[in-house]
Parts: sequence; structure tokens; C-alpha cells
Amino acid sequence: MNLINFADSKAVLIAICTLTIIVFCRYVLMSGAFYLLFYYYFKNTFWHRKISEGLRPQGQAWSEIKWSAITSFIFALSGVGLVWLWQMGYTNIYTDFKKYGLLYLPFSLGFGLFIHETYYYWLHRWMHRPKIYRWIHKTHHDSIITSPWTSFSFHPMESILQAIVVPLIVIFLPMHYTVIMTMLVLMTVSATINHLDIEIYPKNTEKHWLGKWIIGATHHSMHHSKFIKNYGLYFTFWDKWMGTESADYEQLFRDRTKG
Repeated sequence: MNLINFADSKAVLIAICTLTIIVFCRYVLMSGAFYLLFYYYFKNTFWHRKISEGLRPQGQAWSEIKWSAITSFIFALSGVGLVWLWQMGYTNIYTDFKKYGLLYLPFSLGFGLFIHETYYYWLHRWMHRPKIYRWIHKTHHDSIITSPWTSFSFHPMESILQAIVVPLIVIFLPMHYTVIMTMLVLMTVSATINHLDIEIYPKNTEKHWLGKWIIGATHHSMHHSKFIKNYGLYFTFWDKWMGTESADYEQLFRDRTKG
């Protein structure tokens, strides 16, 4: 089954444009929904507090949306490239649920997220080296106070470094196409929650046996405000293992989740 006729340049261009629109619309819908929900609907009723103090610069959201549009295009290129790799037989993407069994589906998702977490943690620390930071990562950190619109706001080079991870994973890890789609949705949801700047996880999550391993808005907002510590993407385990989790995180989480 060929999703794209790569011998037809017009078909490839249409695929890239279509996927760019889909990725960007997904970003707008997800970010917009979280923004309306937590900055307006729950503004005076939600029991959690805004994490950062102060106001965002005027026009910051539009700057983030501009960079996010470029990111969407780069992610679309990665998606089309992934389809090409699959159609050429270079990946381990499969379509038959029975091939590895149903129990393999959550395993492949969890292992894929672990690989992505490991890749991003060490990439993130590398991007904080002064010369690399100024060239690549500063664009994302221009949002000192984050919002849902920050979630895709990257310099194009950082977008490329993030876009290559899924194609690299499926080259050697068998994954059902629905697992890949689930992983991509989780990436978007996690990025939006982490940049919300309003903690939505329940009180005592930071001490819960499972919750303490999951990154939320408090954890990541501290990274944007302090520029050091808290380098993780989905999970806190690399930060905990490498001693890069902020010592102030748990207290700030408690302060922001008081009833």
C-alpha cells in the first residue's frame, strides 16, 4: 500500500502542504482549547494557581504562533519522510495487530516514549551549552513565562532535531501505525500541559508513586524561569537520576496546588 506516490513531485508537494495544515491545526486546536479552558473558563473557579509571576510581553503569543507554523512545516516534512521510509521498507512499522500480539502494543508505546525521553533529555542538556543555546535553543526560551502557545515555538534547527526522533525509533523498533499516532498525540498533549503555566495535576501528585515521575506545568515552568534544571520531556526519571531536578520543585508544586 502506497500512501504517497513519491515518483510524482506534485503528489509529494500536496502531501507536505496537507500534513503541514493538519499539524498546525492540531497545535492551534490543542493550544487554543487549553488556553480557553484554563485562562478563561476556569480562571476564577479552578483551584490551582498560575505558576509564574508577572506578565508576558505583548505580542509574545503571536511570536510563538509564527515559530510554531514553521515547526509544523518541519514536522510535516518528517512525517512525509517517515511515510517514504515505510514505503521503501526501511522501517519496522506494521499494520496487522496479530503480528506481535495485543500486549506488545503498550510495550512498544512505553519503550518508544522511554527512547524519546532519553534522546530529548541529553539533547536538551546539550542545547543549553552557551554557544549552542544562543544559536538554537534561545528561541524557545524567549518565552520566559510560558503559555499553551509556547508548546511548538522552536528555532527551525531545534524542530529538525526533535522531528527526526520518531523516524529513527521505527527504523529498529517494530511499532503499529496506531501506536505511532498515539505517541504523536501524547507528544502534543504533554507539550501543551507542560507549557500551560497553570498546574492541572492534583494536590500531592509530586509525592504519588506514579505522579512523581510525570512532568507537568510546574516542573517545566521552573526550567523556563531559571534556565537550568528540569530538562525532562515526559518523565522526571533522568532529572532524578542525574541530579538535575530543582530542589525547589516539590515546594512550589505544593504552593500552586493548595485548595
